[in-house]
Parts: sequence; C-alpha cells; structure tokens
Amino acid sequence: MFVDEVDIHVAAGDGGRGSLSFRREKFVPMGGPDGGDGGAGGSVFVVATPRKNTLVDFRFHPEFEARRGNHGEGSNRTGRTGSDLEIEVPIGTLVFTKDPESGDLDLLADLAVDGQRVLVAKGGRGGLGNARFVSSTNRAPRKFQPGEEGEQRDLRLQLKLLADVGLVGFPNAGKSTLIARVSAARPKIADYPFTTLTPNLGVVALSDDRSFVMADVPGLIEGAHTGHGLGHRFLRHLERTKVLIHLIDVSGASGRDPIEDFEIVRRELQMFDAGLAAKPHLVALNKIDSLDEPERADAIERHARAQGLEVHRISGVTGVGVQALLEAAWRDIAAAPPPAAPEEPELSPPPEL
Repeated sequence: MFVDEVDIHVAAGDGGRGSLSFRREKFVPMGGPDGGDGGAGGSVFVVATPRKNTLVDFRFHPEFEARRGNHGEGSNRTGRTGSDLEIEVPIGTLVFTKDPESGDLDLLADLAVDGQRVLVAKGGRGGLGNARFVSSTNRAPRKFQPGEEGEQRDLRLQLKLLADVGLVGFPNAGKSTLIARVSAARPKIADYPFTTLTPNLGVVALSDDRSFVMADVPGLIEGAHTGHGLGHRFLRHLERTKVLIHLIDVSGASGRDPIEDFEIVRRELQMFDAGLAAKPHLVALNKIDSLDEPERADAIERHARAQGLEVHRISGVTGVGVQALLEAAWRDIAAAPPPAAPEEPELSPPPEL
C-alpha cells in the first residue's frame, strides 16, 4: 500500500522529580540534605532513511512517546535520563506542525538527505533535588522541584518522492509502459484509464555506469489541479524532479486531439505550481508504432517545437526512439543545478527552571 500523507502525535518524555532526602548515618549527626536531581525526559526526532519508501506504517501506529526521566534519589543520585525516540521516515518527507484547533500547517523540516533529522518534541528537564537549595541561611531545605513536562505535538508527514525525471501526460498515454521498458519497475498496465493509481519509481541504467531515477504518476485530466481525477494528489511528487517528460498519445486510439491534450497538461502543471511548469520539458510522441495518420504527429511536433521544446518520436512497446529520449533526459539532468544543502534547524536552549 502506498501512503504519502499521515497525521501523527508525538510526546516527549517528562523530566523526573527532584528528590527530598537527608543524609542519615550513624555518627553523622549533621548529615544535611542529599536529594538528587531528576533525569531529563527523552526527546523525539524524525529521521530520514532509505530503508522506507512509504508512510503506511504510521497509518496503523500514529502515536509516539519517548521515555520519561527517572526521579532523583538520596545520596545525591541523579535520575536516569530518558532515552530519545527516533522516528524513521522515507527520504523526501516533509514534516509539518499541525495546530490542533485550526488545523493550520507550518513546515518544520524537509528531510531530503539520508540521515537528516529534526527535533520535533523536546524532553522535559528534570527537577532539582533539595541538595540544590542549601544556603547559608537554610541548611536543611525541604524544597525540591517536579520535573518539567515534555513537549507534545501534532504533526503531518507528507512524502515527496525523490526522482530525477518525471513522466506526465493524459491517462493511457503510455507512461507505465515506458517506465516498465527502461527500468525494473513493474506497474500495472492495461488499456483503460487510470490504470496507475499510485506513483511508481524506476532506476534507468545507461552506458558508462550512468543512471537516474524516473517517476511515473497517475495521468492528468482537465481540472486536475482542483481535484479532478487522481493526478492532483500526486503532482507534488514531481516537484523535486529535474526534468519532465511529457508523453502524448499520437496513435489516434484515444480519439482525442494531441494538441489539446498537450495544452491541457501544460496548463494543469502551471496552475498547480508555476515552478513545476518551468522545469525542463521533453516531449515524447508515443505509440508511433500504431500511428494511422502521420499528419497528427506532424501537427503536434510543430506545435511543441514552436514553444521551444525538444520533441522525440518513440514507442514504449517496441523501444523505437526510447534510447535517444533517455540520453536527452540525462543531458538535461547533468545541466540542472545541484540541490541546495539542507539547513539544520536552530534549536533554542531549554528554559531555566
């Protein structure tokens, strides 16, 4: 099951209570206070890992709590610090804090690198024992502090797949067939719309040990940016890609106008995110092995080239033209600027008790 958005609740551990204790030993009549401090509670971190590729586990386990700190004890013994809790998520996960009343979301971190982690709930500080309150005027204090409560937060985790190339187009344009031909991905392929219900990732291997990751998302239809069809749910998975390949069915089997399909998809990308529409585009005229009217392909090729786009004629079934398309994608990937290094969040020191 592919799940790319979940809500979870995290709770850091409470700090342990400080101890109220006095030293009592034979032949030590003035032993004095010896209450130790409580241990700090464990904090909660979210960590990116390549061992996960979906958020499905969180659908059945949405509650997370770190260990609390132990209470202080006599003989100036400090309570044990609660162990931290690390929640592993797929690389590419966005972590949002969620207001429990309004439901408003605030981006806390974008975990785009293996091992990157963010503190989402800080453990409570342990309370001070009575030995901390000795003074020249109070030699036997009976004062101690309770532990500080750990933070609690409602979070939303949202996954954006990490891929170099994204495939876009109308349903049944041949995206799944193409990714199955060029990689080890095995998506469902059938001759009816919306065969692809979830994104698929595949690693494309080229000569000279070159490779890149390709993503196939459900087909787009008019109004996708407002919720029509399935594509709007998964368009965000294309936001990290460096190149988009726009597949267009020119076989005539769909009964649609390829130029109209082209313009609809371009418009939906623009209305969903202008940055997505501005990515380098390659246009692939697919299913040329079933082309019944060459004029149809000629018309859409002229239309796309007039907009400054590179056009390739391919067949995902027979493999005609596919290698040249992949080489063009690699060229644009290599020309793309490197991703910005992730910023480490600045953590404020805990307040003094």
